[in-house]
Amino acid sequence: MAGSKLVLEGRISACCFLLGISVVGIPLLSALSFRFHWVEEVLGGLHSKAAIAGYIALCNGLLLLLYKGALYQVAVRAFFLGFAFGSGLLISFGHTTWTHFGWYMCSLSFFHYSEYLVTAVINPRSLSLDSYLINHSLEYSVAAMSSWIEFAIEKFLFPDLKQLRWISVLGLLMVLFGDCLRKTAMLTAGSNFNHIVQNEKAQSHILVTSGVYSCFRHPSYVGWFYWSIGTQVLLCNPVCLIGYTLVSWRFFRERIEEEEMTLVHFFGQDYLDYKRRVPTGLPFISGIKTEP
Repeated sequence: MAGSKLVLEGRISACCFLLGISVVGIPLLSALSFRFHWVEEVLGGLHSKAAIAGYIALCNGLLLLLYKGALYQVAVRAFFLGFAFGSGLLISFGHTTWTHFGWYMCSLSFFHYSEYLVTAVINPRSLSLDSYLINHSLEYSVAAMSSWIEFAIEKFLFPDLKQLRWISVLGLLMVLFGDCLRKTAMLTAGSNFNHIVQNEKAQSHILVTSGVYSCFRHPSYVGWFYWSIGTQVLLCNPVCLIGYTLVSWRFFRERIEEEEMTLVHFFGQDYLDYKRRVPTGLPFISGIKTEP
């Protein structure tokens, strides 16, 4: 019964994410309004911001009618992330100097939504609102806001810095690589993957060493690490690039040491042998020391 409910939550999130993306239809309606007089009359009297605000209010009202309680919370988060993704697409293809920020919005929103969706597929028993990772931690929120502030300030003071397309393309490639690697790791691990480090071994837990785990011991962390710093390369944020690199490296070093203590406890010599064969995948991080 619980599994069915969680699967339902995944389906609801997918529909609402697509509903949010449909914001891209507003300018398309404007472009086609010359063919439909009633559309021209409606949109002609509305500013674009007011039209989008009305769209958000209408969709939120629809979600309130369709879902209650926890399901509404799932739906509204997916809709918000879809809306951010759709808005990012509009900015990316618009004739403005904010193109690269549009890429960033798509990358950020898709990362968080896909965390929830993949969890719904591989391990629905662990699915919760936290699976979106939107409220990952206070430090994560501060880091995100810091990157937005830096981008805005530097865009005003040094506009040419934000138009270095080759750097932003490099950042976009890092983001795509990191996110693909992380999601591949999650799918490979299946029900063994959990956003929270487990302190007790379940009967279903197995040591996964195939696929991307044959290249890196912690491919999901490797993917998240390069996705994280890739977002700052994409935004051409030199200050946050340094900050993200140092903070992310320290976070994953501590996280890997904590997790490997648990894995040695769970799998004993099998994990120690695996640890000797396969690197963590992150620079200058070797994991826990098990030999003098």
